[in-house]
Amino acid sequence: MNSTASLHPQCAALLEALEAQGQLSVEHVSPEEARNAYASRGDFKPTPIPVARVEDVLITTGTWQLPLRLYRPLGTPNDVPLPAMIYFHGGGWLMGNIETHDALCRELCNESQTCVVSVEYRLAPENPFPASLEDARSALAWVFDNGEDAFIDTQRLAVGGDSAGANLAAVLAIEARDLPGRKIAFQMLIYPVLDLRCSSESYDCKGRGFGLTRDMMKYFIRQYADGADVTDWHLSPGLCETLDGVAPALVVVAGFDPLHAEGIAYAQRLSAAGVRTTLIDFARQIHGFLAMGRVVDEANDAILFCATALRRALYGPAAVHALQHRPTHRGADAE
Repeated sequence: MNSTASLHPQCAALLEALEAQGQLSVEHVSPEEARNAYASRGDFKPTPIPVARVEDVLITTGTWQLPLRLYRPLGTPNDVPLPAMIYFHGGGWLMGNIETHDALCRELCNESQTCVVSVEYRLAPENPFPASLEDARSALAWVFDNGEDAFIDTQRLAVGGDSAGANLAAVLAIEARDLPGRKIAFQMLIYPVLDLRCSSESYDCKGRGFGLTRDMMKYFIRQYADGADVTDWHLSPGLCETLDGVAPALVVVAGFDPLHAEGIAYAQRLSAAGVRTTLIDFARQIHGFLAMGRVVDEANDAILFCATALRRALYGPAAVHALQHRPTHRGADAE
């Protein structure tokens, strides 16, 4: 990170507000209390916007029913296959669900003119690794197998996520390069968790005081890994030996985030492997800022950037200019 960068004043005010609320860090409360606190931060999130269609689906994977939520963008025919992104929410593999990321998925859907499939994977510590990864694989398989019925063009399919969800997306992108006939066209990694050793320089200089802390990350990793070897690339995709042949990528990082350095390192490795990769560094922002669009203006700019990159990857460069910009109707009642 640029050493001269300063924390955005809106982020500083947000952190002060959180501190004033007196909420304990996740490692000091039960998982259920942590989940409730995470879900209650609606004051920072923008109002969910209307989309053309929302459908909740339960898919059976063994003895588990996996919830998916399918979003279809405004201004598109209901019976025409569209490209899609499978999205995995953040929350340290311990928190979050379809509802906590509903507003973000709606905005990505409309702005990119792309279907979004949001996945409510199982959470640790009740369901440690590899449960969430197995659910991610099941969601990907379901989309490929049911794309025709869902009016999804499986030849133009992306994976994406934020934080722990981006970890799952990155692993899927690596696995998919060896799956015949199941190509992933793009991966969107928003402040991703890529190296569970927690050893990058960002943990030293940004590991306290900016929301997500070193101690929180270590707690999340203990709950999720549950004793598994964290150098396994299925846990730490940044440690995968070879990245050649994986899908083109967008990597978004935040300057005041313990994960900042590992995101940059992964983008560098992807580029070195010949993978078309765009890295964008929001140097004044904190981890999780994309979900804070009500109070952090740059969150809305970041979402638009992500959606434009997604649309370019799945529709082609010319389509970015050819497709008309659809209004997001901020502040309107959601469907």
